[in-house]
Amino acid sequence: MRLLTAAVTTLALTFGAQAVSAAPVEIKFSHVVAENTPKGQMAIKFKELVDERLAGKVEVKVFPNSQLFGDNKVLEAMLLGDVQMAAPSLSKFQKYTKTLQIFDLPFLFKDMAAVEKFQNGPEGQKLLNALQKKGLVGLGYLHNGMKQLSASNPLQVPGDASGKKFRIMTSDVLQAQFEAVDAVPLKKPFSEVFTLLQTKAIDGQENTWSNIYSKKFFEVQPYITESNHGVLDYLVVTSAEFWMGLDSNLKVEVKKALDEAIKHGNSIAAQKADSDKQKIIDSKRSEVLTLSDAERAQWVEAMKPVWKKFEDQIGADLIKAAEASNN
Repeated sequence: MRLLTAAVTTLALTFGAQAVSAAPVEIKFSHVVAENTPKGQMAIKFKELVDERLAGKVEVKVFPNSQLFGDNKVLEAMLLGDVQMAAPSLSKFQKYTKTLQIFDLPFLFKDMAAVEKFQNGPEGQKLLNALQKKGLVGLGYLHNGMKQLSASNPLQVPGDASGKKFRIMTSDVLQAQFEAVDAVPLKKPFSEVFTLLQTKAIDGQENTWSNIYSKKFFEVQPYITESNHGVLDYLVVTSAEFWMGLDSNLKVEVKKALDEAIKHGNSIAAQKADSDKQKIIDSKRSEVLTLSDAERAQWVEAMKPVWKKFEDQIGADLIKAAEASNN
Protein backbone atom coordinates (compact mmCIF):
# COMPACT_ATOMS: atom_id res chain seq x y z
CA MET A 1 0.00 0.00 0.00
CA ARG A 2 2.85 2.31 0.93
CA LEU A 3 4.57 1.55 -2.38
CA LEU A 4 1.38 2.37 -4.28
CA THR A 5 0.91 5.63 -2.39
CA ALA A 6 4.53 6.59 -3.04
CA ALA A 7 4.12 5.84 -6.74
CA VAL A 8 0.96 7.97 -6.94
CA THR A 9 2.71 10.81 -5.10
CA THR A 10 5.68 10.61 -7.48
CA LEU A 11 3.37 10.70 -10.51
CA ALA A 12 1.46 13.67 -9.09
CA LEU A 13 4.67 15.57 -8.44
CA THR A 14 5.96 14.76 -11.93
CA PHE A 15 2.78 15.89 -13.68
CA GLY A 16 2.60 18.90 -11.38
CA ALA A 17 6.12 19.90 -12.34
CA GLN A 18 5.30 19.46 -16.00
CA ALA A 19 2.19 21.62 -15.61
CA VAL A 20 4.20 24.35 -13.94
CA SER A 21 6.93 24.22 -16.61
CA ALA A 22 4.28 24.32 -19.34
CA ALA A 23 2.82 27.62 -18.06
CA PRO A 24 3.56 30.42 -20.57
CA VAL A 25 6.19 33.03 -19.81
CA GLU A 26 4.39 36.24 -18.85
CA ILE A 27 5.57 39.57 -20.22
CA LYS A 28 3.87 42.58 -18.67
CA PHE A 29 4.44 45.55 -20.98
CA SER A 30 3.80 48.82 -19.16
CA HIS A 31 3.64 52.22 -20.87
CA VAL A 32 2.23 55.67 -20.15
CA VAL A 33 0.41 56.70 -23.33
CA ALA A 34 -2.84 55.92 -25.11
CA GLU A 35 -3.28 52.90 -27.38
CA ASN A 36 -3.73 55.09 -30.50
CA THR A 37 -0.18 56.49 -30.25
CA PRO A 38 2.88 55.02 -32.04
CA LYS A 39 4.04 53.49 -28.75
CA GLY A 40 0.57 52.12 -27.98
CA GLN A 41 0.27 50.63 -31.48
CA MET A 42 3.74 49.12 -31.22
CA ALA A 43 2.85 47.37 -27.95
CA ILE A 44 -0.39 46.00 -29.42
CA LYS A 45 1.43 44.75 -32.52
CA PHE A 46 4.04 43.04 -30.31
CA LYS A 47 1.30 41.25 -28.38
CA GLU A 48 -0.43 40.17 -31.62
CA LEU A 49 2.79 38.76 -33.09
CA VAL A 50 3.68 36.87 -29.90
CA ASP A 51 0.12 35.49 -29.59
CA GLU A 52 0.31 34.33 -33.19
CA ARG A 53 3.76 32.75 -33.07
CA LEU A 54 4.29 31.72 -29.46
CA ALA A 55 0.80 30.79 -28.26
CA GLY A 56 1.00 28.79 -25.02
CA LYS A 57 4.70 29.60 -24.63
CA VAL A 58 4.74 33.35 -24.08
CA GLU A 59 1.90 35.64 -23.05
CA VAL A 60 2.16 39.43 -23.44
CA LYS A 61 -0.10 41.65 -21.34
CA VAL A 62 -0.12 45.33 -22.30
CA PHE A 63 -0.90 48.01 -19.71
CA PRO A 64 -1.26 51.45 -21.36
CA ASN A 65 -1.98 54.89 -19.83
CA SER A 66 0.18 54.35 -16.71
CA GLN A 67 -2.23 51.63 -15.50
CA LEU A 68 0.65 49.89 -13.74
CA PHE A 69 3.44 52.44 -13.43
CA GLY A 70 4.46 55.91 -14.57
CA ASP A 71 7.76 56.37 -16.41
CA ASN A 72 9.45 57.51 -13.21
CA LYS A 73 8.66 54.27 -11.34
CA VAL A 74 8.60 51.65 -14.07
CA LEU A 75 12.36 50.98 -14.16
CA GLU A 76 12.48 50.35 -10.41
CA ALA A 77 9.47 48.04 -10.78
CA MET A 78 11.23 46.22 -13.62
CA LEU A 79 14.29 45.55 -11.49
CA LEU A 80 11.97 44.08 -8.85
CA GLY A 81 10.35 41.81 -11.45
CA ASP A 82 6.92 43.49 -11.26
CA VAL A 83 6.97 44.31 -14.97
CA GLN A 84 9.05 42.82 -17.81
CA MET A 85 8.99 45.49 -20.55
CA ALA A 86 8.54 49.23 -20.87
CA ALA A 87 9.47 52.03 -23.27
CA PRO A 88 10.34 55.21 -21.36
CA SER A 89 11.69 58.26 -23.19
CA LEU A 90 15.48 58.26 -23.51
CA SER A 91 15.70 61.21 -21.09
CA LYS A 92 14.38 58.97 -18.29
CA PHE A 93 17.60 56.91 -18.17
CA GLN A 94 19.85 59.71 -16.92
CA LYS A 95 20.30 58.21 -13.45
CA TYR A 96 21.21 54.81 -14.96
CA THR A 97 23.68 55.99 -17.61
CA LYS A 98 24.99 59.34 -18.82
CA THR A 99 25.69 58.21 -22.39
CA LEU A 100 22.03 58.21 -23.48
CA GLN A 101 22.00 61.95 -22.81
CA ILE A 102 23.36 62.21 -26.34
CA PHE A 103 19.78 62.10 -27.65
CA ASP A 104 18.90 65.27 -25.73
CA LEU A 105 21.69 67.38 -27.27
CA PRO A 106 20.13 70.26 -29.24
CA PHE A 107 20.56 70.39 -33.03
CA LEU A 108 22.69 67.22 -33.08
CA PHE A 109 20.49 65.44 -35.64
CA LYS A 110 19.09 67.28 -38.67
CA ASP A 111 16.16 64.86 -39.15
CA MET A 112 14.77 61.44 -38.23
CA ALA A 113 16.75 59.77 -41.03
CA ALA A 114 19.95 60.87 -39.29
CA VAL A 115 18.62 59.66 -35.92
CA GLU A 116 17.82 56.25 -37.38
CA LYS A 117 21.16 56.02 -39.16
CA PHE A 118 22.97 56.59 -35.86
CA GLN A 119 20.73 54.27 -33.82
CA ASN A 120 21.10 51.43 -36.33
CA GLY A 121 24.87 51.94 -36.63
CA PRO A 122 27.51 50.33 -34.40
CA GLU A 123 27.64 53.15 -31.83
CA GLY A 124 23.87 53.33 -31.50
CA GLN A 125 23.53 49.57 -31.12
CA LYS A 126 26.32 49.54 -28.54
CA LEU A 127 24.33 52.06 -26.49
CA LEU A 128 21.59 49.44 -26.04
CA ASN A 129 23.98 47.70 -23.65
CA ALA A 130 24.82 50.86 -21.68
CA LEU A 131 22.35 49.89 -18.93
CA GLN A 132 23.50 46.32 -18.26
CA LYS A 133 25.56 47.21 -15.20
CA LYS A 134 22.36 48.58 -13.68
CA GLY A 135 20.46 45.39 -14.48
CA LEU A 136 18.63 46.61 -17.58
CA VAL A 137 18.85 45.64 -21.27
CA GLY A 138 17.91 47.91 -24.16
CA LEU A 139 16.05 46.01 -26.89
CA GLY A 140 15.39 48.71 -29.48
CA TYR A 141 14.67 52.36 -30.24
CA LEU A 142 11.13 53.56 -30.81
CA HIS A 143 10.52 56.91 -32.49
CA ASN A 144 8.17 59.72 -31.61
CA GLY A 145 9.77 62.40 -33.75
CA MET A 146 11.61 65.70 -33.92
CA LYS A 147 10.76 68.32 -31.29
CA GLN A 148 9.29 71.74 -31.97
CA LEU A 149 9.05 74.82 -29.72
CA SER A 150 5.67 76.21 -28.75
CA ALA A 151 5.12 79.43 -26.82
CA SER A 152 2.78 82.27 -25.94
CA ASN A 153 4.91 84.58 -28.09
CA PRO A 154 6.59 84.06 -31.49
CA LEU A 155 10.00 82.39 -31.26
CA GLN A 156 12.07 83.34 -34.31
CA VAL A 157 15.46 84.06 -32.74
CA PRO A 158 17.03 82.95 -29.44
CA GLY A 159 16.40 86.34 -27.84
CA ASP A 160 12.64 85.70 -28.11
CA ALA A 161 12.97 82.94 -25.50
CA SER A 162 14.78 85.12 -22.94
CA GLY A 163 13.07 85.11 -19.54
CA LYS A 164 10.31 82.74 -20.69
CA LYS A 165 9.39 79.64 -18.65
CA PHE A 166 9.53 76.33 -20.55
CA ARG A 167 8.47 72.92 -19.29
CA ILE A 168 11.11 70.21 -19.75
CA MET A 169 11.48 66.53 -18.94
CA THR A 170 13.83 65.64 -16.11
CA SER A 171 17.06 66.11 -18.04
CA ASP A 172 20.16 68.13 -17.21
CA VAL A 173 20.89 68.52 -20.93
CA LEU A 174 17.46 70.00 -21.64
CA GLN A 175 17.87 72.32 -18.67
CA ALA A 176 21.20 73.54 -20.08
CA GLN A 177 19.61 73.88 -23.55
CA PHE A 178 17.06 76.44 -22.37
CA GLU A 179 19.48 78.19 -20.04
CA ALA A 180 21.71 78.71 -23.12
CA VAL A 181 19.03 81.06 -24.52
CA ASP A 182 18.39 82.73 -21.13
CA ALA A 183 15.06 80.93 -20.69
CA VAL A 184 13.78 79.37 -17.46
CA PRO A 185 13.44 75.55 -17.69
CA LEU A 186 11.00 73.88 -15.29
CA LYS A 187 10.98 70.11 -14.77
CA LYS A 188 7.30 69.13 -14.71
CA PRO A 189 5.34 65.90 -15.39
CA PHE A 190 3.96 65.50 -18.90
CA SER A 191 0.46 65.05 -17.48
CA GLU A 192 0.51 68.62 -16.09
CA VAL A 193 1.67 70.45 -19.23
CA PHE A 194 -1.73 71.35 -20.69
CA THR A 195 -2.95 72.90 -17.44
CA LEU A 196 0.33 74.77 -16.94
CA LEU A 197 0.02 76.25 -20.43
CA GLN A 198 -3.68 76.99 -20.11
CA THR A 199 -3.22 78.85 -16.82
CA LYS A 200 -0.10 80.58 -18.18
CA ALA A 201 1.97 79.21 -15.31
CA ILE A 202 4.52 78.49 -18.03
CA ASP A 203 5.11 80.24 -21.33
CA GLY A 204 5.97 77.30 -23.55
CA GLN A 205 7.22 73.77 -24.03
CA GLU A 206 9.05 71.52 -26.51
CA ASN A 207 7.46 68.48 -28.06
CA THR A 208 6.76 66.47 -31.19
CA TRP A 209 3.90 67.22 -33.58
CA SER A 210 1.98 64.14 -32.44
CA ASN A 211 2.24 65.07 -28.74
CA ILE A 212 1.36 68.71 -29.40
CA TYR A 213 -1.72 67.57 -31.31
CA SER A 214 -2.90 64.62 -29.19
CA LYS A 215 -2.53 66.54 -25.92
CA LYS A 216 -4.14 69.67 -27.46
CA PHE A 217 -1.20 71.93 -26.57
CA PHE A 218 -1.83 73.79 -29.85
CA GLU A 219 -5.19 74.95 -28.44
CA VAL A 220 -3.47 76.87 -25.63
CA GLN A 221 -0.30 77.93 -27.45
CA PRO A 222 -0.72 80.61 -30.12
CA TYR A 223 2.68 79.96 -31.73
CA ILE A 224 4.66 76.85 -32.69
CA THR A 225 8.11 77.23 -34.19
CA GLU A 226 9.14 74.39 -36.50
CA SER A 227 12.61 74.16 -35.00
CA ASN A 228 13.34 70.40 -35.26
CA HIS A 229 15.92 71.16 -32.58
CA GLY A 230 15.91 67.78 -30.86
CA VAL A 231 14.57 64.25 -30.92
CA LEU A 232 12.03 62.55 -28.67
CA ASP A 233 12.50 58.80 -28.81
CA TYR A 234 11.95 55.88 -26.46
CA LEU A 235 14.01 52.87 -25.46
CA VAL A 236 12.24 49.52 -25.25
CA VAL A 237 13.84 47.97 -22.21
CA THR A 238 13.69 44.83 -20.07
CA SER A 239 15.53 43.57 -17.02
CA ALA A 240 18.77 41.67 -17.53
CA GLU A 241 17.58 39.02 -15.07
CA PHE A 242 14.40 38.33 -17.05
CA TRP A 243 16.11 38.49 -20.46
CA MET A 244 19.04 36.23 -19.51
CA GLY A 245 16.65 33.76 -17.88
CA LEU A 246 14.56 33.36 -21.02
CA ASP A 247 14.99 30.17 -23.02
CA SER A 248 17.37 30.94 -25.91
CA ASN A 249 14.92 29.84 -28.62
CA LEU A 250 12.10 31.87 -27.08
CA LYS A 251 14.41 34.87 -26.77
CA VAL A 252 15.15 34.79 -30.51
CA GLU A 253 11.44 34.67 -31.38
CA VAL A 254 10.44 37.35 -28.85
CA LYS A 255 13.17 39.69 -30.14
CA LYS A 256 12.12 39.05 -33.74
CA ALA A 257 8.50 39.93 -32.91
CA LEU A 258 9.62 43.03 -31.01
CA ASP A 259 11.80 44.23 -33.90
CA GLU A 260 8.84 43.91 -36.26
CA ALA A 261 6.56 45.73 -33.80
CA ILE A 262 9.06 48.57 -33.39
CA LYS A 263 9.31 48.94 -37.16
CA HIS A 264 5.50 49.15 -37.27
CA GLY A 265 5.46 51.77 -34.49
CA ASN A 266 8.16 53.84 -36.19
CA SER A 267 6.21 53.85 -39.44
CA ILE A 268 3.13 55.16 -37.61
CA ALA A 269 5.26 57.81 -35.85
CA ALA A 270 6.50 59.14 -39.21
CA GLN A 271 2.97 59.27 -40.63
CA LYS A 272 1.58 61.01 -37.55
CA ALA A 273 4.33 63.64 -37.53
CA ASP A 274 3.18 64.80 -40.97
CA SER A 275 -0.57 64.39 -40.50
CA ASP A 276 -0.73 65.92 -37.00
CA LYS A 277 1.32 68.93 -38.10
CA GLN A 278 -1.19 69.49 -40.91
CA LYS A 279 -4.15 69.12 -38.52
CA ILE A 280 -2.64 71.82 -36.29
CA ILE A 281 -2.17 74.13 -39.29
CA ASP A 282 -5.72 73.44 -40.49
CA SER A 283 -7.17 74.19 -37.04
CA LYS A 284 -5.88 77.79 -37.21
CA ARG A 285 -5.68 77.66 -33.40
CA SER A 286 -1.92 78.03 -33.47
CA GLU A 287 0.35 79.70 -36.01
CA VAL A 288 3.19 77.49 -37.24
CA LEU A 289 6.36 79.53 -37.78
CA THR A 290 9.27 78.49 -39.98
CA LEU A 291 12.86 79.56 -39.43
CA SER A 292 15.00 81.07 -42.15
CA ASP A 293 18.49 79.61 -42.55
CA ALA A 294 19.92 82.68 -40.82
CA GLU A 295 17.49 82.39 -37.88
CA ARG A 296 18.13 78.68 -37.47
CA ALA A 297 21.89 79.38 -37.47
CA GLN A 298 21.37 81.72 -34.51
CA TRP A 299 19.61 78.99 -32.50
CA VAL A 300 22.35 76.48 -33.35
CA GLU A 301 25.06 78.93 -32.33
CA ALA A 302 23.31 79.68 -29.03
CA MET A 303 22.65 76.07 -28.07
CA LYS A 304 25.65 74.20 -29.48
CA PRO A 305 27.87 75.00 -26.42
CA VAL A 306 25.67 72.49 -24.56
CA TRP A 307 27.49 69.73 -26.48
CA LYS A 308 30.80 70.77 -24.96
CA LYS A 309 29.29 71.01 -21.48
CA PHE A 310 28.26 67.33 -21.54
CA GLU A 311 31.11 66.00 -23.67
CA ASP A 312 32.91 64.35 -20.73
CA GLN A 313 29.75 62.57 -19.57
CA ILE A 314 28.64 61.38 -23.01
CA GLY A 315 31.96 60.97 -24.83
CA ALA A 316 33.43 63.16 -27.56
CA ASP A 317 33.78 60.22 -29.98
CA LEU A 318 30.12 59.29 -29.53
CA ILE A 319 29.00 62.85 -30.25
CA LYS A 320 31.24 62.90 -33.33
CA ALA A 321 29.71 59.63 -34.58
CA ALA A 322 26.20 61.01 -34.07
CA GLU A 323 27.08 64.22 -35.91
CA ALA A 324 28.48 62.15 -38.81
CA SER A 325 25.08 60.48 -39.25
CA ASN A 326 23.83 63.74 -40.78
CA ASN A 327 25.99 63.16 -43.87
